Amino acid sequence: MTTLLNGRRVLVTGAATGIGAATVDVLTQAGAHVAATFHNTKPEDTASASWVHCDVTDPASVDSAFGEVVGTLGGLDVLIHAAGLWAPGVPGHIDTANIHKMIDINFTSTVLTNQAAHAVMRETGGQIINFGSSEGVSGSPISATYAASKAAVHSWSRSVAKAWAADNVTVNTIAPAVETPGANRLREFLGPEAAAQLTQQLKAAIPLGGELGDPATDVGPMLVFLSGEGAKFITGQFLAVNGGLLMVGG
Repeated sequence: MTTLLNGRRVLVTGAATGIGAATVDVLTQAGAHVAATFHNTKPEDTASASWVHCDVTDPASVDSAFGEVVGTLGGLDVLIHAAGLWAPGVPGHIDTANIHKMIDINFTSTVLTNQAAHAVMRETGGQIINFGSSEGVSGSPISATYAASKAAVHSWSRSVAKAWAADNVTVNTIAPAVETPGANRLREFLGPEAAAQLTQQLKAAIPLGGELGDPATDVGPMLVFLSGEGAKFITGQFLAVNGGLLMVGG
C-alpha cells in the first residue's frame, strides 16, 4: 500500500461496478478513506469502503447520501463522480425516453453531485473529478444522446471550475477508453460481426496497444494524482486517458 492519498476523504459515485469499483480499490490502496455509492447493483466487496445507497439523479437522495458520507468521513476532500451510463441512440430513431435517460443519468447527476460536494468543500477547498467521453468531443452515429450528455458534462465542468475557483475547489474531467460494462453493452448492441469489426478498428485507432485499457492500471493512477495535493493547481481541464484514441489539446 502507498500513502499518496494518506487520510484524504474521497467519495466515489457509481462504485459497484466498472471504473467506479476499480477506483475504490485503487484509492484505498493509495491510503485514502473512501466512501462509495451504489444504486441498482449492490457492491460485491463491502469491506473496501463505506457504502451508501444513492440515486444520483434524485436531489433528495443525493443530499441524504452526502450527509451520511460527510458524517462518516468527517468531511470531504474529493468527489469522483463515476456514475453514468452508455446506451445506444441512433439519430432518426431517438425518443424522449432515451433523451431524458441519458441527460438524467450522465448530466443531471453530475450537476447534483457536484453541487452537493461544493456545498461541503467551499469552506476548506477540495477536488471534483467528473467523467466525460471522447464521444462527447467527436460525436457518435450510434449513441448521439450519450455523446450529447457527455458534452454537457464537459461544458459544465469548465463552468464550475471558473465559478468555484475562489473557494479553492477544482473541477476536472477525464475521458477514459477502457474496458467497462458500457463497452460490453456497445458490443452487444453491435452484434458479433460488427463487434469484431470494432476490435479491428480499435487496433488501428489506439496507438498505445491497439485495445481498450484497464480501469485500475490505466485510469487509476490518473485518479490518484487528481485526488492528491499535487493536482491543486489544475482545474477546468479535459484529460483523455485513452491510449491516443482521441488526441486533444492546444
